[in-house]
Amino acid sequence: MFGEDRGAPVGQDASASPSSVSSSYDWKKPVFIPALVAGIVGGGTGLVSKHRKTLGLSNVSASYAANFAIVTGCYCGAREFVAATRKTGPDDLLNSAIAGFGTGAILGRLQGGQVGAAKYSAIFAVAGTAADFAFWKLKSVLGNYNKSVNEDEKNSLKISSSNWLRLPEWFPIQVLDEEALAAKQAREEKFLTQQARIRNLRKEES
Repeated sequence: MFGEDRGAPVGQDASASPSSVSSSYDWKKPVFIPALVAGIVGGGTGLVSKHRKTLGLSNVSASYAANFAIVTGCYCGAREFVAATRKTGPDDLLNSAIAGFGTGAILGRLQGGQVGAAKYSAIFAVAGTAADFAFWKLKSVLGNYNKSVNEDEKNSLKISSSNWLRLPEWFPIQVLDEEALAAKQAREEKFLTQQARIRNLRKEES
């Protein structure tokens, strides 16, 4: 498959080949980073565990960190494998449900046999799907917030750039915009019309 990608013409669009898309997709980031974060959270959980006094603080923290990282890494790896197999986007929650079901079934089987496999598959499917749904929702909200903040900053820059030449009202020389200039011209024309009427009336009286 990789030989076919390397032998493709130079001008061919890489997005047209599914194999090139899957090979260029960086799957390490959505797997290793969550596993690392989960390991840190697990280590912190071990610090407040009730078993730290009997088993030792370092042993409990290391055990929690390893378990959290292994479970999260297995789930995220399964999710990325399902997404690559189904050729769907990373935000497809069906991938999360399938990956959670499979990961829970395997880990539950190792821990508690068939009963554990059935229980953990349901738990992992629900928990993984809910976590991914919350993540994508939060990412969308933060993206919209950043977009609104950037738009507000651009508008404020436009307003400040248009008002930087505005002089105080008491200043005898004013820089008028189009509306103010049109209003001033209308007042001048009205004044000239009134002056012309007054001159005509004086001529008629004389």
